Amino acid sequence: MEKVGSVDEGVDKLIELYEASCELARRAIPAGDADAYEGVRYPKIAVKIATWVPVDRREPFGYVDEAGTYSAALSRPDLMAPYLRSQLGALCANYDAVIEVGYSEIRIPPEYIRGVDGLAEVRANNPAGVPRPTLDDVHDGIIDGEWESFHGAEKPLFHFGPQRFDIACARIEHYTGIEVDTVQRYILFTNYAMHTREFVAFGLRAMEKPDSRYTRLVLPSGEVEPGEDPDDIDLGSPRQMPRYDLVTDDGDGITMINIGVGPSNAKTITDCLAVLRPEAWIMIGHCAGLDARMRIGDLILGNAYERHDNLLDSHIRRDQPIPAVPEIQRTLEKTVEKIYGEDPSLMRTGTVLSTGDRNWEWKTPQELWNWLRGSTATAVDMESCTIAANGYRYRVPYGTLLAVSDLPLHAVPKLPAGAQAFYSNSKEAHVMCAVKAMEKLAKHPERLRTRKLRRTIGEVPFR
Repeated sequence: MEKVGSVDEGVDKLIELYEASCELARRAIPAGDADAYEGVRYPKIAVKIATWVPVDRREPFGYVDEAGTYSAALSRPDLMAPYLRSQLGALCANYDAVIEVGYSEIRIPPEYIRGVDGLAEVRANNPAGVPRPTLDDVHDGIIDGEWESFHGAEKPLFHFGPQRFDIACARIEHYTGIEVDTVQRYILFTNYAMHTREFVAFGLRAMEKPDSRYTRLVLPSGEVEPGEDPDDIDLGSPRQMPRYDLVTDDGDGITMINIGVGPSNAKTITDCLAVLRPEAWIMIGHCAGLDARMRIGDLILGNAYERHDNLLDSHIRRDQPIPAVPEIQRTLEKTVEKIYGEDPSLMRTGTVLSTGDRNWEWKTPQELWNWLRGSTATAVDMESCTIAANGYRYRVPYGTLLAVSDLPLHAVPKLPAGAQAFYSNSKEAHVMCAVKAMEKLAKHPERLRTRKLRRTIGEVPFR
């Protein structure tokens, strides 16, 4: 490990070491040189804090509980460079810190390096010197605050190990159909292609403005140029969760992902996106309204989450509250008022209940009564609780804005004809509420960087 003189020098050195490892892999694999591949390793950064001092109590990140050495082996420091600079800068501003950079002992599997030729032949020969991707090192021990992750000789600096990072990026690309490099820091989730079409139409309009901050619109089918007719663009994709990136030069644009239906998909994609440390993610979708006073098309702003999806129970106790994030709540509420008008009956805040059973309403009346008895839920969907709970778990601010599409407890089930009429009338305004909220949040990201999602114990210095 080598001491560096500044944060910028440290990040630049991380990028240099990582790229040198990748270049070595691209030479060694085609040549079948397993001995040379021994040098293909992830870079490592260590921050040594000799003396703990109290810091400004308002600091949202960049602080530690005690002196010591905080370290991380990292993948793709080029992709994470702005994040690394800001996090290290905050840490070094708060403490008299020494930064050291060098190679870790962890070798990079060639499957995680772009542009490696001849890998199939090397794998056929199975040389011992070329590591395979292993799930042994893919875990969330740091995120979930496991004792062993925080009580070694060095404490964790970042939330994820390098192979956890790499497999997440690979899965993002596999599921969404676009390389991970253009994922933006503000993410919208939906499960309707009509929402993605509205988003693409907005992106094309926005890029045509002379002062637009957006520079690119990237789809699974390729990049779209300003001026194209959205009706002429093929948004069909064989990918399970097609992604649409409205890109800015500094990465604070908006990504929309059609995650499909169900809490499992919601967990899969958020497990992966979390490694990129997005600023916020919001679910926009449809729900069943549970109040007889509701009307089709009413909006529900989730302010509490009743988890019946069971997916994260082993990570977050069922009795652990998942609080609303006020900064997102206020922003969504203001954008709804601006787009829909100030009719107070249109939108309400309330508890969202998420279930893994799409046909939950097929329970008998008595079963429904016993299931919902004592609940304050105003809406039922399948994804929002998982999106919120994983946001809570990964320290990513989250929100939910749902439109009521059916009232199954009051003889208005979701049927094709009525659903299509509702969709055509509601889709643009619903999408634009979320888009405009994200744009407003992007103007002042510091407002999202609160201490609300940080842990009492088992926390790392980085956001």
